[in-house]
Amino acid sequence: MAVNYTTLKEFMTTIYDSAKRKHPAVEELVSLWKYRDLIYQLVRRDIVARYKRSVLGVAWTMLNPLGTMLIMVVVFSRVFRGTENYAAYVLTGIICWTMFSQSTSMAMNSMVWGSQLIKQIYVPRSSFVVSTIMASMVNFVLSLVPLFLIFAITGVQLKSSALLLPVFMLLLFSFSLGIALLISTLAVFFPDVADLYPVVLTAWMYLTPIIMPLEFYREILDGLLLYINPFYYIVNLFRILMLDGFVPHLQTWVATAVSSFGVLIIGWIFFCLKADDFAYHI
Repeated sequence: MAVNYTTLKEFMTTIYDSAKRKHPAVEELVSLWKYRDLIYQLVRRDIVARYKRSVLGVAWTMLNPLGTMLIMVVVFSRVFRGTENYAAYVLTGIICWTMFSQSTSMAMNSMVWGSQLIKQIYVPRSSFVVSTIMASMVNFVLSLVPLFLIFAITGVQLKSSALLLPVFMLLLFSFSLGIALLISTLAVFFPDVADLYPVVLTAWMYLTPIIMPLEFYREILDGLLLYINPFYYIVNLFRILMLDGFVPHLQTWVATAVSSFGVLIIGWIFFCLKADDFAYHI
């Protein structure tokens, strides 16, 4: 039987047309879904590795914010004695900030950990960052246990607004992921970012109403520090739902959603546009 080698050659040749390539952000999102089993294993690895050699294990996630809260209450309770339920106020801020600061910092390390894997086989580059933030959300859920304990001790009653906590967690996840993608990308090209970021976090924490009451910030530049601080909207929403006990106004939801999803979109696009060059710099 005669074989048409020309037809066979054309069949075996794969033609890649870069002009028909989808936007990198879309390609990365599709790949992330295809590799969802990998993300599950990475999240599982992060959680197991964190508590495997810890004597206190999962309890440390609960004791850590409690210990920090006790220190802050002892030091600042007399200064801010006018703040109602100051212990619960501090703990709500610490829980949010701890999740955000630790998850974004670990995201940079996860990119370094996965650098050799990226060079050897194809995996979605964002999978390491996404899995880190998802693992931190599990820790966030565990840290709610001491919050409920402090609420019970101080007499704070949970209202029906607490049922909106999953919506808040989505916003917190989106904001943390967006910042993690931004700083992870910058850290790949500029390693000094990894050393500078803890300094930025310290300054950011004191510019956010974590420890000090809102009135303190509203007196500075007519509250400008609050309005230009995207994380303020995250903490404020959490306190309204859990501590104040009412459903926020639409304006509060919109401001928080714009901050969270806006940062996520910017971080995702920036990360995906630079992802092809990671293997040359890691």
